[in-house]
Amino acid sequence: MPGFIKPQLATLKLKAPSGEGWIHEIKYDGYRAQIHLDKGTAKVFTRNGHDWTKWFSHMAGSFKLRSQTVFDGEIVVVHEGRTNFSELQADLAKGRQDRMLFYAFDILFHNGEDLRGTPQIKRKEILKELIDMLDPPVLFSEHLEGDGHELFEAAARLNYEGIVSKRPNASYHSDRNEDWLKIKTVQRGKFPVVGFAKDPSGVAALCLGKREGKDLVYMGKVGTGWDWTTSGKMRKALDTVVSPKSKLSKQLKKTQGNMG
Repeated sequence: MPGFIKPQLATLKLKAPSGEGWIHEIKYDGYRAQIHLDKGTAKVFTRNGHDWTKWFSHMAGSFKLRSQTVFDGEIVVVHEGRTNFSELQADLAKGRQDRMLFYAFDILFHNGEDLRGTPQIKRKEILKELIDMLDPPVLFSEHLEGDGHELFEAAARLNYEGIVSKRPNASYHSDRNEDWLKIKTVQRGKFPVVGFAKDPSGVAALCLGKREGKDLVYMGKVGTGWDWTTSGKMRKALDTVVSPKSKLSKQLKKTQGNMG
């Protein structure tokens, strides 16, 4: 079994890619997770490589396969028909795990074989065969082929976070690149900045809110499509307006929300 594998990240774009040569998935609003299964015993790692198995013990116990496999995916809570990061955070704060689901969208290693050099579409075929042997809360992330605009429009109508478009013949690379693109539906409205995630010299991501009646609720993070210069300028501007009091109607845990 390999150790933690740094995940591949998607590049933020304003429009879904058109034409053939892409597959498209729903973008989930949850925690990126890497599941390391070793003959019936699973560990759950965050996108930064932290072992959070104790926080997701029910999820870890759902992987009953006697294989050695590394899954890549997203842990979510579905609320009112869509994945909801705020609800997931609330459940974590309460120690509640019964609503959590894991949507597997990639497989990196299986029974001694490093699959990262295998084309994306083939990896998903292998992944689906394994997930079909498991029961919820472990689910396969379905995809569509071809033009992504139709799926994006459907995601926008359903108030989903967006879509992720992937090149079907690409290998898996542990960095941010344009083999994976993310297109967020939140760009269609007005979403005030309610916080930010820091990096050493700039801004890693902006935390956005949305007005729902009289409440200002947390919608999720948008980021890192900026160059170093822009990121540094944003950090300087945001540092001057940081308030010790959150404007959100429902407070988030600082360690969970990465609020700056």
